[in-house]
Amino acid sequence: MVSLTHPSAEAIRAFLASQSEFPLTYASSRGDATEPPPGYVVDHTRARIGRGEEAFARAKAALERWQQVRLGWVEARPDDAPIRTGQEVAIVARRFGVWWLSACRIVRVLDDPGPGRRFGFAYGTLPDHVGIGEERFLVEWDRSTGEVWYDILAFSRPNWLVSRIFYGYMRRLQRRFGRDSAAAMKRLVGGQPDRPIEETDDHAT
Repeated sequence: MVSLTHPSAEAIRAFLASQSEFPLTYASSRGDATEPPPGYVVDHTRARIGRGEEAFARAKAALERWQQVRLGWVEARPDDAPIRTGQEVAIVARRFGVWWLSACRIVRVLDDPGPGRRFGFAYGTLPDHVGIGEERFLVEWDRSTGEVWYDILAFSRPNWLVSRIFYGYMRRLQRRFGRDSAAAMKRLVGGQPDRPIEETDDHAT
């Protein structure tokens, strides 16, 4: 969906309601991009964002409030959407002077209290989305080293005609999203950018 003005809360509710009865637009719904369906490009961004239990708690709270997507040029709406399987959310991005709304559904929530403490979730695309695929956000606390990591793993391909025509630009935005999201999480957690953000992409399956 494209809007000439910033969509209101009511417009976003109506948009998500129009998508709620549809299935996901891809075959896999495991919330795990390690084995994507054939024909998709995989993006992986990983960054150390802090150390210790407090840093992990701040990172977890940031994911629960969708702050990893609040980047100025893109946001999640509603931004108080609960992190639970089946929850729908709109990703709203402003490009070319208009707002682009893309509908997603949370397909998996991970909350692992084990020695490698982990929290995160994955959402998949619904029909009214610029792309087709899945994206997983994860924060990890390695108790043995104290390090807290932020990890984004996604697989995608274009959906709309405009995204197929301008696929090169779409790929640049996807890479920018990974960098901006990791940088935002570092700021939110208070970690120092002492290591470069690790990115891998363009691995079509």
